[in-house]
This record gives sequence, structure tokens and C-alpha cells, in this order.
Amino acid sequence: MTDQLEDTAEPARLGSGRMSGMERRSAMDAVRMRIGMAISLGLLKPGERLPDQEDVALGLSVSPITARRALASLAEQGVVVRRRGRAGGTFVADAPPTDVLAELSASPAESQAVNRLVDRRLLFECAVTHYAAVNASPEQLDELERLTREMAEATDWSYYHRMDEQFHQLVGTASCLDSAVEVYHETLAELYDYFIPYPIEKLHKSNQDHIALVAALRAGRVEEAVEVARKHVDILHRTMFMGLAGGGTQAAADD
Repeated sequence: MTDQLEDTAEPARLGSGRMSGMERRSAMDAVRMRIGMAISLGLLKPGERLPDQEDVALGLSVSPITARRALASLAEQGVVVRRRGRAGGTFVADAPPTDVLAELSASPAESQAVNRLVDRRLLFECAVTHYAAVNASPEQLDELERLTREMAEATDWSYYHRMDEQFHQLVGTASCLDSAVEVYHETLAELYDYFIPYPIEKLHKSNQDHIALVAALRAGRVEEAVEVARKHVDILHRTMFMGLAGGGTQAAADD
């Protein structure tokens, strides 16, 4: 009963109706979709070990009970396998059922809506970056640099995603745009609801943008900082699931 109450009480963030065209999904189905799509797109490989259940929850911004139920459901359907013992954990199945993976996909309406969400974030990102280049304090710049080091040392997508979110939230805060920052943070959170597990090597490459951004912010090079931020967000059209699903994983390999 407690598990049921916890799962029901958690906000169904993914597809919760904040943008028209988004399908409504339960929190558990959202996790299933995000992991399933990462497998379908080849971002999670057969036999690859997923992070621990608690880290999956943190990386996908859901409760531990939701992550547990989603992983259990995927295991029942043969998408992942669970192994006990010291070398145990949850692993991508060697041959996940293709019919199940086909069901764990975003609709065209969701893909279109997320593309619009990327465009919305792009506008906000350029604005907050411009003012962060003017207003960021030395302490905030030091913290941004620390977060780039954390991302560089991350060994899995879960930890990287958490540090990445903190990084962009801090850029927004450093802009000192008051109430506009809240709207930016809300947009950022909406988009993070659609991020899927990604190979850590690709994420480390993306972190080079963060490093370049901090350098430009420190130097007060406004135009350079805004251009780094613009490219960093605009590429999401090709590297989030809707871009990869349209052109396979080649788009990711070219980044």
C-alpha cells in the first residue's frame, strides 16, 4: 500500500500536459520509454550494465519506487535482465524483444513538441548566457568550473545528467534576471524530462561546450559565450531522441 501511495503521489512530469501535443504518461511509463528508446537507438548496448536503481532514479528525476517498478516491468518483458551477486545488477538484455521496444517509443506529436521545447530553451539560453557574462560573480564562475570537472570525471550518464542540470541552472541564476530565471528553470526541467541515457563518451564530448562557456564567461566575452550556448542547445534537435529516431545513430556519431 505504501508503494502504491508513493507511486501515485509522484507528479507525472513527462507528458504532463504543459505543452500541447504531449501525450500523458505515468511516471513509470515515462522511465520505461526513456530506457527503451535508448536501447532501440543503440545508446544502451546489449549486455551493458545500468547504474544502480537509486542512480537511475536520480538521473531520470523520478522517485526510487518509480525507477524500481519501471526496471521490474522491463525485466518482465525481457528488455533488461537482473543478476544477483557481487557482479550483479540490471543489464540490457542480449536480444531485447523488438516488438516491446517498438511500443516504448515517443509519438510523432511528442517528438514535434520536444523540438518546439528545444527552440524555447534556445531563446532562454541565449538570454541568460548574455547576462551571466555580465553579472556572474567569481564564486559562481568557480562553481561552474567545478561542475565541468565533475562532468569530466563522471563514469555514467546518471551522474553526468545531474551535474549538467546543476550547471545550466547556475548559469540561469548567475544572469540575475529575477523572475525570468524561474521561467528558464521551468523550461530546462521540462526538457530534462525527455533526456534519455546516453554513452558517457558522447557526454564527455558535450562537456567541452561547458568548459568553453565558462572560459568565455570569465573573460566577459558576451558574443562568444552566447554563440557557445546557442550551438550547445541547438544541437539537441539532432542528438535527442527525436533527431536520432529520424536519422539513426549516425547523427550522434557525427557530433
